[in-house]
Amino acid sequence: MAHTEHQTMRRVLRREIAGTIGLLTDEHDFRAMRRYRSFTFDDHATYLQQVEAVLRTRAAQGTHTTLALFDPEDYAAYCAETGLDPEAATSRSRFTAELAATGPTIPYDGRPLATLLPTLVDEAVRQATWEYATTLLTRLGPCPTCGEDIGRAAFNRAADLLVRILDTAPPGDRHMVCSVSGPPDTLLSVLHGDQDPQGATRLDEAEALEFTSVLALGLATRSPGGLVMRASAPGTADRVYGWRLRAGGLEPLTAAEVFDAYCTDIESGDLISPESGVDYCEPPDLGEETAAQGHRH
Repeated sequence: MAHTEHQTMRRVLRREIAGTIGLLTDEHDFRAMRRYRSFTFDDHATYLQQVEAVLRTRAAQGTHTTLALFDPEDYAAYCAETGLDPEAATSRSRFTAELAATGPTIPYDGRPLATLLPTLVDEAVRQATWEYATTLLTRLGPCPTCGEDIGRAAFNRAADLLVRILDTAPPGDRHMVCSVSGPPDTLLSVLHGDQDPQGATRLDEAEALEFTSVLALGLATRSPGGLVMRASAPGTADRVYGWRLRAGGLEPLTAAEVFDAYCTDIESGDLISPESGVDYCEPPDLGEETAAQGHRH
């Protein structure tokens, strides 16, 4: 492609960037945008290269840019609701500005787009999971026995359990996965916790909120599910343990159950060799208050 064409593409992109750029992260979304005559790109790979060139130029000029996920279906719905012309570049700019205010975003920090795109997609999935879990918790309404808001009570209990799980974990960095089964889909949430030199665990606030909401939903609806912790520290074997969600609470898994879960292929059911340097063990006691006792919603 000629140099002048590249320059034209970059001028088009610069006009549509006002501090935030909405990225078409995959071929499917890119093809959907090509139905608009004013969207002049023919090739997704070239589009990403030109976006990256513009981002690098803006960064070199000291200009901060936020990356957002551009969904063509949401864009079409937005234009229909607002009466905007979807062919106009100004419409894309206004939609992108809305994304910056309400949708998942990450800052451009100079890393290659190939590295940043999965991070942006993960952020979008995390926000969608949190919104879905929160909506379901809100719909549960008040307890018919005591009148307490079931979703709020479950969220508070899940937050308390998360604190206990972190407080009782061995030293090191923590990686937790919570899954809750139920119609229509299984919800999965991942939470990373890095331990600082003083021993405190640093959590990403958005990750922690989503994780707590998913756990709360499992507790409140008594859905099948599980929570697994992996603690890693230099010079020691990783420790892996977990709980199953049962009767609105957490029930410890035995070391053998954890081993079987990690060493069985989910698709085929075949055995997988265990990782070296990993200790599959029983979880620490979280305290009697976590046991299924007293009034439960």
